[in-house]
Amino acid sequence: MRLIVGLGNPGPEYVWTPHNLGFLTIDRLAARAGIRVRRPEGKSLIGMGELAGREIVLAKPQTFMNASGLAVRDLIGRFEVAPAEMIVITDDATLGWNAIRIRERGSAGGHNGLKSVIGAIGSDEFIRVRLGIGPASPVEDLAEYVLRAMSDRELERAAEMVDRAAEAVEWILQKGAAAAMNHFNRRAGGLAGEDSSGTLGPGAD
Repeated sequence: MRLIVGLGNPGPEYVWTPHNLGFLTIDRLAARAGIRVRRPEGKSLIGMGELAGREIVLAKPQTFMNASGLAVRDLIGRFEVAPAEMIVITDDATLGWNAIRIRERGSAGGHNGLKSVIGAIGSDEFIRVRLGIGPASPVEDLAEYVLRAMSDRELERAAEMVDRAAEAVEWILQKGAAAAMNHFNRRAGGLAGEDSSGTLGPGAD
């Protein structure tokens, strides 16, 4: 059993914000696997099924981003999943748009959702798939930036990243995190503020 958690904020006003790419990726995975992520389970909405030959639980915490750890801790306990068997999908404002980074462990990197998860479960030994949403130039209020509605151009980029992130999760399930890191990290875009226009689409290098 693998637990796959997308971080985001519940509520219709947050659906199309950069901070909800984790939720959007869970929706894409659910569509690919024919799973409905609708069942209330503790502090999350979940769906269970099979993806890439593995039994999985897809989860969208309903605690709001900064308290995501409370929901994740509950899920780990309910499904008896070790942190190392969990994949967490989230946005990352330090990476430029179109960038995807996979890591097997590590710090929160300033992301409040990841910080909450690490603090609640007492471990950073879990796979994370990070989707870049970083602004091209400095912004005065980062919280406002990540919680605003995405522009049409950003929605296009988000759709491409969500597709690639869902593919990356399938790679992790089938081939392991190391293989997925080698395949997806090398072709991702750069840091926030860099021009990543040349990395659009799943076939870009």
